[in-house]
Amino acid sequence: MTTVLITGTSSGIGRATARRLARRTDLTVYATARKVEAIADLAEAGARLLPLDVTDERSMTAAVAAIEAAHGQVDVLINNAGYGEYGPIEETSVQRVRAQFEANVFGLSRLTQLVLPGMRRAGKGRIVNVSSMGGRLVFPGGGYYHASKYAVEAISDALRQEVRPFGIDVTIIEPGLIRTGFGAVAAESLGTVADPSSPYRPMVTAVDTAMAKSYGNRMLAATPDTVARVIERAVTARRPRTRYLVTAAAWAMVHGRRLFGARMFDAVNRLQFR
Repeated sequence: MTTVLITGTSSGIGRATARRLARRTDLTVYATARKVEAIADLAEAGARLLPLDVTDERSMTAAVAAIEAAHGQVDVLINNAGYGEYGPIEETSVQRVRAQFEANVFGLSRLTQLVLPGMRRAGKGRIVNVSSMGGRLVFPGGGYYHASKYAVEAISDALRQEVRPFGIDVTIIEPGLIRTGFGAVAAESLGTVADPSSPYRPMVTAVDTAMAKSYGNRMLAATPDTVARVIERAVTARRPRTRYLVTAAAWAMVHGRRLFGARMFDAVNRLQFR
């Protein structure tokens, strides 16, 4: 039986992934959240529950220790926990930036460090890091969020090469727009940054409006289960891909940015966010 640890399962992609993987008879799925009562229904779906806060060392250590005591090691780690802190580079509080990096980057890194010794002893393992198309391109107003996802991409690429000799795979999931609470959290953070007299107010308003339209467009934004299906493939494939871009729109934007270059991408953004 393969043991799977998923972070951030209280909503969105993490919840959908826990539900999907818990249906499988070949997986023992540990769903986690800061407050276990927030994910009580996932136990009914077949998942085992653990409290886990990716910004708290003792919480992470205790969760990994509990799984290793029961199973020997974590076979699959899905680093999903994270959120978007949006706002102009100049006006966003560095304290808020640090908090985002604690959740999106440092928590992911530390939890990975904690599971790797067990994986190396077993001679196998799989780490699935949920990044974003925002780890491959950048929109105005999201610089610090994008920076956290660029960091996840770099860490994953280095890690994949470092742990391959031990039989461990590392895969990156890069969702496009997904209909979760992410957009609302990002919009809320935008609203708290620039005051009405800010020189960035027109940009903030344009970004807020564009995000609301994009996340509300069912042709652009997919469901959390769309990503969960891709994560399931990354977990169960004999030879998983290095990266999985999720949604056609994300594929078009990422490869369009690569083909047409930064100046063209900036020009498109100026039209969209003017």
